[in-house]
Amino acid sequence: MTNALTFLFVILISLNLLPIQASQNYPCQRISCSPNGPEIRFPFRLKGKSPQVCGDPDPAFELSCDADNTTVLHLWPSSSEIYVQEIDYKLERLRVYNFNSCIGCLFFNRSLPPSPFRFYDLTFNYTFVDCSHSVYGFDEPWNPCLRNSGQVLYLVHSQSSLVDLPVSCQTVKTIELGSEYRSCPYELNLRWDLPDCRVCQDRGGICYNQNITNREIGCHLPPDRGFTTKLLACVFSGLFLVLVIILAAVKVYYVQKYSKMEKEYKLKVEKFLEDYKSVRPTRYSYAEIKRMTDNFKTRLGEGGNGSVFRGELPNGMLVAVKLLHSSNSFSDGDEFINEVSTIGRIHHVNVVRLLGFCAENLRRAIIYEFMPNESLEKFIFSRNLKAPFLGWEKLQEIALGIARGIEYLHQGCDHRILHFDIKPHNILLDQDFNPKVSDFGLAKLCAAGQSIVSVTAAKGTMGYIAPEVFSRNFGNVSHKSDVYSFGILLLEMVGGRKITDTNAEDASQVNFPEWIYRQLDEGKDLSSEIVSEGDAEIAKKLTVVGLWCIQWYPADRPSIQTAVQMLEGTTETSTLPPNPYNSSASNSENVPHFSQLPPIHE
Repeated sequence: MTNALTFLFVILISLNLLPIQASQNYPCQRISCSPNGPEIRFPFRLKGKSPQVCGDPDPAFELSCDADNTTVLHLWPSSSEIYVQEIDYKLERLRVYNFNSCIGCLFFNRSLPPSPFRFYDLTFNYTFVDCSHSVYGFDEPWNPCLRNSGQVLYLVHSQSSLVDLPVSCQTVKTIELGSEYRSCPYELNLRWDLPDCRVCQDRGGICYNQNITNREIGCHLPPDRGFTTKLLACVFSGLFLVLVIILAAVKVYYVQKYSKMEKEYKLKVEKFLEDYKSVRPTRYSYAEIKRMTDNFKTRLGEGGNGSVFRGELPNGMLVAVKLLHSSNSFSDGDEFINEVSTIGRIHHVNVVRLLGFCAENLRRAIIYEFMPNESLEKFIFSRNLKAPFLGWEKLQEIALGIARGIEYLHQGCDHRILHFDIKPHNILLDQDFNPKVSDFGLAKLCAAGQSIVSVTAAKGTMGYIAPEVFSRNFGNVSHKSDVYSFGILLLEMVGGRKITDTNAEDASQVNFPEWIYRQLDEGKDLSSEIVSEGDAEIAKKLTVVGLWCIQWYPADRPSIQTAVQMLEGTTETSTLPPNPYNSSASNSENVPHFSQLPPIHE
């Protein structure tokens, strides 16, 4: 409907512009020296560009453009000291100026030449005063017209007191200037009376020189729109009005529908909070949220569904306050319930702790413990820029901590929690660089014995989403989907680059997992940060576990519990996994048996 409305609007505009388009074949086009310069049309013409019929034959009306595309008026022959600032064709007024000195000083050695121009207002006498040095102390400010060695020339109103002139000054000559002239202005108004084009302009026409010899003025009028054009304009105007009314009605309908949905989601959130009373953390008002964040003064980060701000509880404890975007309140209602219902009941050293929340009308916020070292993303993707390299032992500890946090979500809670958005940005680091899994906006709950869940659409972050989330041809969506995301995260920790980075120096590195598999298979270095044999062993272990975790089919991936054992060293990690990008490797004899639970719908 919006496209149809736009189409009709364009047609209406086109119909209304038909007279102007019909006159575009007229040879006297409106031109100017620059986009911001005055428009040049009859009686003026532009030297070298306007045909002779387009302006008056008087040379005074011939303007030119200088090297800076400034419009020049040649008031005196061969002069280029006067520039045109504005041309008012209705008042027949020309405003001119001079760059270097007051414009009246140009009349010291010459007067207004015989031309169609005269001063716009009544004229008054002005006197040139020649002094041997600068003069001060007069009521009217004297601004010098000319200052040379041993000479200062002033131009003042003749009615000014010239009786008490210093001995060093003497009057030189008197000239006439327009009454609007003041002490040394840089602008001056001129006017012309002939040729007179006002009658033609009032009719919407364009003047031209019909007979150069007799200076006979012609008037080019645009063609009149015919009956058919006017009828079409009326029909389309009516259709436009009807569409506007329909669009307004549709808007009212959607506003009412939006309000109804908004009310339903608000009730949905409040019902959830009522049922959640026994286990919920502290509930804060929006005013308290503003106070603890100092009116959202310090922004810590920005996510897809909200912004995170630094805050402080009344007891002095630092917190991170995630303020959900209000622009998409419906989905935010679901994500708010997801986060509070999942993280609110979790207590694990490797999962971020929920301390409170706010649900006031459509304003929703979640309060977490403060993580001073921000996210893992900062340290693995900016090794040579902002953050130092943490070292391979610390990276191994972080990887193991993340795996234990995911293991707790999958097996340590009353309900199995599938995160669906494991990535470096959602792994926060405390003051000792201990990792904590965060951001449960996409999480799903299922019974502790369940494994397979049903999802209606792909969810997560591109590059970290398991293949089965996109297509059921790879298998069912389950806890193995989080294992895939964790595997990608491990490879990023080793390589120090994003999985979605397509700006690699070597084209062979664009498919990062395949490249790192070849490096491992050929015994080459996996990272430029490896300096010792111990570093190489850790990097190899993280890579092997990561490659096992990103196998295309969920049945070929280990559970997160097995991944923890592999990282701890209690499970063999020397066996090179199949190449995830070689379809024939799946389900081969080299693949260890990773159990697959039977499908159970959510």
